[in-house]
Amino acid sequence: MPPTVLRRWTDSSAFELGVLGVGNIGMVHLKSALSMPGVEVVAAADAVPENRDRADRAGAARTYDDYTTLLEHEDLDAAIVALPPFLHADAVERAAEEGVDVFVEKPLARSTEEADRMLETAREAGIAVGVDHTLRYQPDMAGVKDEYDEGSVGHVPYASITRLNDHPLGKPPADEAPPEWPMDPDTAGGGSLIELGVHCFDVLEWLFGDLEVRDATMGQTLEIPAEDAATVLLRAPETETTITLHCGTYQWEQLPEVNTRLRLEGVTGTVSNRDHLRDNFYAGAAKSALSNVASRFTGDEPDVFGPTFYLQAHYDALEDFCEAVRNDETPPVDGADGRRTLELAEAAYELAAENDDAEIETPEVMP
Repeated sequence: MPPTVLRRWTDSSAFELGVLGVGNIGMVHLKSALSMPGVEVVAAADAVPENRDRADRAGAARTYDDYTTLLEHEDLDAAIVALPPFLHADAVERAAEEGVDVFVEKPLARSTEEADRMLETAREAGIAVGVDHTLRYQPDMAGVKDEYDEGSVGHVPYASITRLNDHPLGKPPADEAPPEWPMDPDTAGGGSLIELGVHCFDVLEWLFGDLEVRDATMGQTLEIPAEDAATVLLRAPETETTITLHCGTYQWEQLPEVNTRLRLEGVTGTVSNRDHLRDNFYAGAAKSALSNVASRFTGDEPDVFGPTFYLQAHYDALEDFCEAVRNDETPPVDGADGRRTLELAEAAYELAAENDDAEIETPEVMP
């Protein structure tokens, strides 16, 4: 990291964080940071009053209605950028002006062109950029990697990954209009491939090295502007592995309990992330859900963070970023990693445009 910015962090002082955007994922980051030793959340910003109230109740020392004002008035070591994607570039530029390192929610940007401008701004200012690609932090994914790296299944000629999530419209019927930006490919950067696929690209390159996009198709299961389903054919030249990736944001009646499936078909065996799910995964998730339902009646704040399977990965990713910045090291998942996932997504979009008459088949999800 360039030594152009003097670090304010010392072993005897707290690492001071600001959270820019405290919607759903912003609250996850806020509560993660609040539970970290040696970290202080000095301020949070959000344009929505209800979100600011939640941040205040959660324990943020101060709240602002504008992230630029927060950056101007607070002396931060780092800022978490959990704003909609169309605001990421501006937030990073504002943080760079203040010499503040940034941990950016995925996608890093809406395009590689936008990412390049952001990373050049960060480089000139001497600030670090981390990206919240958390699949590699999930214990089931780490278990797959450990098995693969140990050679337990030998050469892997074929692999597959599927990642699914709820659509912004929520369960049918959609009673309330969702926020506008997730439905707009110009503000979000795209549809399902940007929302979910970039996570898959990141974990696949973590496993197999550089990927090549060989083919792709996109489609809509609903009448919306952006794709809500994407299937991509990939090749990893270094390991000679062919990979299929499917991601979709569907209007589920009931979302699958495990929304990411990774399977490696090795010549001496098969390894799946399902083999590495924690024994108490379902019980823990159910307990957290019941606790949060009960809080609606007691008036308590739901436990957004909690010791749950998925949210623990966000905690670990943020903790790693803070530790790297504290030690003036490059974050383990940095801006270059975030840009690379966008590069792969753009290649898939380009190929899909050539196949725009192809139909997307919704994958069968096993219980």
